[in-house]
Amino acid sequence: MRAPSTHLANLDLNLLVSLRELLRERNVTRAAARIGVSQPAASAALSRLRRHFDDELLTRHAGGYVLTPLAVQLADQVEGVCAAAERLFGTGHHFDPRASRRGFSLLIADYTVAVLGTALSAALARRAPGVELRLRLVRESFSADIGETIRLIDGMIAPPAARFDRPDLRSVDLFTDRWVLLLDAANPAAHQELTPARLAVMPWVVPFAPERGFSAAAPITRQFTRLGVEPDTRVRVESYLAVPHLVAGTDRVALVQERLARDVAAGLGLVVRECPGGDGEDGAGTICERFWWHADLDNDPAHRWLRSLLVELSAEL
Repeated sequence: MRAPSTHLANLDLNLLVSLRELLRERNVTRAAARIGVSQPAASAALSRLRRHFDDELLTRHAGGYVLTPLAVQLADQVEGVCAAAERLFGTGHHFDPRASRRGFSLLIADYTVAVLGTALSAALARRAPGVELRLRLVRESFSADIGETIRLIDGMIAPPAARFDRPDLRSVDLFTDRWVLLLDAANPAAHQELTPARLAVMPWVVPFAPERGFSAAAPITRQFTRLGVEPDTRVRVESYLAVPHLVAGTDRVALVQERLARDVAAGLGLVVRECPGGDGEDGAGTICERFWWHADLDNDPAHRWLRSLLVELSAEL
């Protein structure tokens, strides 16, 4: 039982930071500057990492460096491990945002970046100028083991889902939105009645749609189910912000969050339409964005500060 601890004790954990920056920068000189060491010291760290993993990690290509397949696997892992270590050693009874150098790592959709990102970035620049914000964009596959995923980050922003109903997860309401239909203004259907039967035969742009079937993990699924529509998906994209651009100039239709739709419609020549049946008394069609975190962070003063900041900024939307 003591073997893992003995192995860990024999490792130079400073190499974690070197590994993270080398994989981020893909350049020894820039990684050295980020870490605050000399270029020879960073080169020596890369040599040690190559020996440890028995892999080149960075290989020369077209005048620069590219990650090896193993390095691509390590890149996400080292980000989570470093973030967890920073939280561990940064935990205390007091958090001074103006003096802190802590990093916060969030899992977030590109749509949520568009809604909340500007306010969050500006607030951190004013109130916690030394804090580093790391945003990882949501991919549908992240839900496979949400417990392990969220343990390695500070939290995620996402609507409630059955897979989040776990005793080790906490959450707080941030803001609401709702689904609307988005069509090109030149599309005749944009100015006609859009019944579920009509929508069922129209071509769709759908974010985070798998190649086969339709995933219950995607937040948009409940709205399709409510409409009674199985979309004829012509364009699949792992992005919400890309959807309006893929509707523009076509006869396609998409379900889009209203905050995003209203923001881009005029510039792209699009029309925003209500979903058939409206929101209804049960709030169907409403999107409730929440901030989720692991219970281990309940009493972390820095994390409590982050949670309160997110709630405050969401209330101002």
